[in-house]
Amino acid sequence: MSHSQEFYTKGKYKIIYGMRNEFTICYNETKPIVINYWQSVNPMMKTLPIFLLQLSVVIAIGRVFMIVLRPLRQPRFLSQLLAGVLLGPGALGISGRVANDLTPFEGSMFLETMANLGVTFYMFLVGLEMDLTPIQKMGKTAWSVAISGMLLPLAAGVGLHSMALQRQTVRAPEMGAYFWSIALTLTSFPDLARMLSDLKLMYTDLGKTALTAAVVNDLSCWCLLVVAVSLINGEKELYVAIPVLVGMTIFWFSLRPLIRKILRYISATSKEATTSDKHIYFILSLVFLSGFVTELCGAHSIFGAFMFGLMIPGGELGTTIMDKVEEFVVGILLPPIFLITGTRTNIQYIFADYSVGLVIAVVLLASSAKIISALLVCLYLKCPVRDGLALGVLMNTKGVLALIILNEGRNMKVGFDQQTFSWIVVAIAFMTAIIGPIVSYTHKSERHLKYMDRHLEKCKTEAPIRILACVHSTRNLSAMITLLEISNATRKSPITVFAVHLVELAGRASAMLIFHDKDKTADTGHTCSREKAEAEQIVSAFESFEDNNHGATVKPLTAVSPYTTMHEDVNHFALDKIANIILIPFHRRSDPVGGWTEENIQHKLVNQNLLATSPCSIGLLVDRGLTSFAESQKGTQQECRIAMLFVEGTDDREALAYAWRMAGTPSVMLSVIRFVPGKDGLEFMENSGDNEEEPDIFTAMFERETQKQLDDDYINQFRFKTMHDQSIAYVEIQVNSGDQIVSAISNEFYDFDLYVVGRGHGSTSQLTAGLSTWSEFPELGVMGETLISMNLETPASVLAVQQSHPVSSGSKKFTSNSTKDVFGNKGVPAFVNHRKSVDGF
Repeated sequence: MSHSQEFYTKGKYKIIYGMRNEFTICYNETKPIVINYWQSVNPMMKTLPIFLLQLSVVIAIGRVFMIVLRPLRQPRFLSQLLAGVLLGPGALGISGRVANDLTPFEGSMFLETMANLGVTFYMFLVGLEMDLTPIQKMGKTAWSVAISGMLLPLAAGVGLHSMALQRQTVRAPEMGAYFWSIALTLTSFPDLARMLSDLKLMYTDLGKTALTAAVVNDLSCWCLLVVAVSLINGEKELYVAIPVLVGMTIFWFSLRPLIRKILRYISATSKEATTSDKHIYFILSLVFLSGFVTELCGAHSIFGAFMFGLMIPGGELGTTIMDKVEEFVVGILLPPIFLITGTRTNIQYIFADYSVGLVIAVVLLASSAKIISALLVCLYLKCPVRDGLALGVLMNTKGVLALIILNEGRNMKVGFDQQTFSWIVVAIAFMTAIIGPIVSYTHKSERHLKYMDRHLEKCKTEAPIRILACVHSTRNLSAMITLLEISNATRKSPITVFAVHLVELAGRASAMLIFHDKDKTADTGHTCSREKAEAEQIVSAFESFEDNNHGATVKPLTAVSPYTTMHEDVNHFALDKIANIILIPFHRRSDPVGGWTEENIQHKLVNQNLLATSPCSIGLLVDRGLTSFAESQKGTQQECRIAMLFVEGTDDREALAYAWRMAGTPSVMLSVIRFVPGKDGLEFMENSGDNEEEPDIFTAMFERETQKQLDDDYINQFRFKTMHDQSIAYVEIQVNSGDQIVSAISNEFYDFDLYVVGRGHGSTSQLTAGLSTWSEFPELGVMGETLISMNLETPASVLAVQQSHPVSSGSKKFTSNSTKDVFGNKGVPAFVNHRKSVDGF
């Protein structure tokens, strides 16, 4: 010990003070030694129980924070970070019991070792999930956001570091600007993808722009971090850093093709249909080897694991690895990094030696650098300010990767002492906390204004329309394509079809599979061979429809989500693409003898939730032989006979608007049958209001008269514009009850291929009051359920249309047991685009 050092004893620790306010803590350790090659006491018996206690406590507290913060839509990263900080010296760690039993100094070495192991495997998963192909297709906006999102935070990091440099007591303080800049520049790709999935923005233009820009930011930050670590380890000499970079580059380009050949050989020679466990274990063992090689090169093991993850091809192999190890890595191996971060964060002394204004300014400037850069880019490109604000907040997603950078700088004693380290941790927590509220406010408030005048009733018959066609399997495919074929797709009245294959989320698939389609067949990555073949068949069928209809543009994609939240993903996608109508199949299929197959309860749940929460019009298709029309069309031109049954209300007008558009198809013959009340029906309707309460009588009468006037106006407009169209017939039938409606359909209007009706939600017609006494399929409405219940000679398909209105976030929806991961989160949905275009806004 030098003469400049002082020491004193505190409890069982001896604290030795040195230069630059640094100190070393020494403690006695009893280690019995015997005269042989083995120790009489297992050295792990002391540190292992401490680590198990630490791991159990930090996971438990993290789960408590998740429960508390879940209503506020906060990610699990924030909960785990707060759990670590709570156990740090600024909170519970100030207690001697916690400091001595939970976070003792003698357990720190083993804790850091396990944390390094956890972040090494985590970086492998990050590289495994990341796809570099979107960089080749980045648009102008994404490139601008990525570049500005690096330049301004890099400059802000240098400036903020210089503000705190005068009082810092760290080794090589001038190198600290590297870590400050990299920490502020980084956008955590995996955390951003999960955040977009939680906010249902994964497949929106905003989400695609943020994700592709995050890929560029991540790669750039890791390259800068490699340079910084190499320079510091080489005592700031470039002749040491350059060989490190060259060695890692050779490691990448030499092993990447070799790894792909090995994996291709294994998959070709394997007798099993799926990747076996021994192949998974072999790949995981290579993670250790890749980390060891980069350690030999003078860099951290996380770089080798990250590069090895990038080498693994996407698809079924990557998904299998994720399903087997992600829960263990994220749930067990990763929490120690949060505890280490918490023990290095002291909130109590965050303002010590610095003015309150300076600390607040540093935190706010660090949190706003990326937001300002995104706003500037959006203003330059004339994008909406709210999009720029949301994009900037999303690009501020730091996550675990930022903590890895901070702890690396702290370990090297470069750039951060305990106080400035605490500043950045607070800034990261603040950045994460504001993402959900700001994005929810900017992209959920007034979002339904997009649908003003987007209903089919408001559109001209020759106007372009956008249809979101959903199918669950190939069994729904033929009828859905036939319906699209008769929707009059011409060059004068084009339609854009977003063909969505709805797939249940099974296991622990990740939302980042959105970028894993590396070939034209669009490898969905989350499905087995049978499901993959079915998805390819669906995509091929819709593409064939596009080839045969020059007025149609098809954009196929696959939506992977739990059934309980599938309707949310469909609704958000419809909102983003401004769809006019959503087409969904009925949850039951007809059998060859006119009966019904067993119903799919999960599909029924999706349909009910969509009908309750859909932001646009929605059509529920009951297939009872509509496929035969598409098949016969190949040989001869057969007429498709469509009947539109009009009673009253907004849904019936929307159904008439769609049927009117169908009438433009050359092979379609449309008959519009309007049921109007007879004399007895009018008297019954007038007297029906006597049973209502006094304040409701005038409201009901006014609403009824308003709807009747709107119905008359739309019918008159329809009749005037189609009076010379020989393919359209209009009939009015006077009825007094629902039984007369059934009788008229059975005797006169029974020979049709497709019935189009309004669902009649939110209103009750006195003409159909007798038909609604019991209901087995309320999704179809009164008329739709009546049609499928009637014993017609030739059962016809039914399309029940509902004109939706903006609904609040608290609208009723049907729920069941949801799929949750080990953290209590619902399964993360994934969108897989079969025609990739990441051009930004």
